[in-house]
Amino acid sequence: MKNDYFKGAPVLIKDYLIYLQTVKGKSQKTVDEYYSDLRTFFKFIKLSRGFVPSDSEFKEINIDDVDLNLIKSINLTDIYEFMNYVLRERNNNNSTRARKTSSIRGFFSYLTVKKHLLDSDPSKELEAPKKRKSMPKYLTLDQSIELLNAVEGKYYQRDYCILTLFLNCGLRLSELVGLNFADIRTDNTMRVLGKGNKERIIYLNDACINAINEYKKVRPIDGVKDKNAFFISRNNNRISPKTVQAIVYKYLKKIGLDAQGYSCHKLRHTAATLMYQQGGVDIRVLKEILGHENLGTTEIYTHLGNKQLEEASKRNPLANIKINKDK
Repeated sequence: MKNDYFKGAPVLIKDYLIYLQTVKGKSQKTVDEYYSDLRTFFKFIKLSRGFVPSDSEFKEINIDDVDLNLIKSINLTDIYEFMNYVLRERNNNNSTRARKTSSIRGFFSYLTVKKHLLDSDPSKELEAPKKRKSMPKYLTLDQSIELLNAVEGKYYQRDYCILTLFLNCGLRLSELVGLNFADIRTDNTMRVLGKGNKERIIYLNDACINAINEYKKVRPIDGVKDKNAFFISRNNNRISPKTVQAIVYKYLKKIGLDAQGYSCHKLRHTAATLMYQQGGVDIRVLKEILGHENLGTTEIYTHLGNKQLEEASKRNPLANIKINKDK
């Protein structure tokens, strides 16, 4: 973690962020989000308590003077007022507010249980907003094949390999970008570093092996700045998340799916859904493939398609019973 990342953070928050990353193994992205949430929370506290002028620009409020005395004065009502503020004034949706709840609870729990600086945890009874459960958006099997067939151009082998790994392995964007050459193993497995630096091994099917081998034939060697990186950009750097997103959007647009909310993460949804629905992969096995910590996260893929719902309705033993009009 870069030192300038902590700029403006009080000591107790710095300690908590270090704890999250080094002890709990949270990813840099998660730590960034928690810091952003806590920064917003304490800016709100200072503004609502009158510690800064009421007309202060919110983003200009500093929290470097937040100390233990201020933290000890915070109660559950203060936290709920903050949650109301981010709902009404900042238009945070349920998912974002649920994350803020997690950030605040984690911080106060750390100070109470780990550091023993608080006698009681004011956030202990804080309830998280219920997240709206929505079906994951995914490509059909035919659309997936069409997407792969749409690949062309100078970087054909690389782009095809990227899409193949997304659609077959269910990788996250960060996982694909972080792949190293040494992660592709001779026993047809692939080492993946997932959330919280948790390592998992993925077995590669024939489609992945073929795509990888074709890409290896053209993968740049001379002038490559990060020789460990598997996917290389046109500038001979490790390929960036932004570039991968652009590649995915390019081919989605080509097959007419650019305006329908599809993205790199939707290709992960596609892999999971196809494996579960059409491949008959057990939900517990799917959890390991995707690198989910909890089975509940994986269970979103147990949703049924419309065709399955229609078929289930037709199989009802009462489906063909008709009203006897003669009665």
